[in-house]
Amino acid sequence: MNRSIHDIVNQKKQKKISAITSYDYTMASLCDEAGIDLILVGDSAGVVMLGYENTIPVKMRDMCLFTEAVNRATKNAVVVSDLPFRSYNNISQSINNSRRLIASGADAIKIEGGSQITNKIKAITGKGISVMGHIGLQPQTMIHEKRRIRGDTKTEAVSLIEDARLLEKSGVFCIILEMINYEVAKIITNSVEIPTIGIGSGSYCDGQILVIHDMLGLYDKVKFKFVKKYLSLSHDIINAIKMYKNEIEQNEFPSTSNCFSMKQTEYQKLKKLYGVN
Repeated sequence: MNRSIHDIVNQKKQKKISAITSYDYTMASLCDEAGIDLILVGDSAGVVMLGYENTIPVKMRDMCLFTEAVNRATKNAVVVSDLPFRSYNNISQSINNSRRLIASGADAIKIEGGSQITNKIKAITGKGISVMGHIGLQPQTMIHEKRRIRGDTKTEAVSLIEDARLLEKSGVFCIILEMINYEVAKIITNSVEIPTIGIGSGSYCDGQILVIHDMLGLYDKVKFKFVKKYLSLSHDIINAIKMYKNEIEQNEFPSTSNCFSMKQTEYQKLKKLYGVN
């Protein structure tokens, strides 16, 4: 089934939304084949794919490239792409860069922030572009803020709840809740008519999202409590590469089964020409 934004919205209170963050053709193909509802092309690609320390250096050209790759791989899942840091400084820039991501194959864009960006969201949705919101921990501001759970106090919890309501009013179709205490995430989920998708925010959200490199055990430099590792592929891959290296050194690879050969009649002619035994 080719899912749409409308389908994602209608899953609230009906069926939990499965979402995953992926950045390349091969991984996105597998996610799509597995039946994932939504693939987020996150700016976290800067860390796990490009080797940056954080998401701050990621540029629009990077996000467009990753989005194009995921779009080519996806037949069923909804594709959402991040607006990277400093790509939505003003309304005009927000609209133009959102259009670039849509042209690259995204079905919607994601933007971080609460009340301070509702005017930009309204402007983007006003151009017919679907927008996903993102509150709680916001990686694009991590350079200025400590990585911590959001919603520890009544004051902060109320701010998050009000931000969610304002995002809904501004026209977002869905909201990512990142590292928010589950009690607050539950209130937010029950306070809005649009779906919430949690990452480190508990089971009361309408859906869940993880970075594919985290859940498959491919990226181990940073470990988060909320990540469940379904595999430990990094160890398997390292062991496979070691086996490959050893077989090369021992002249076990390639074997005859991995090689191509001439017809014997042609080979005999060639040997005769060059005096090869």
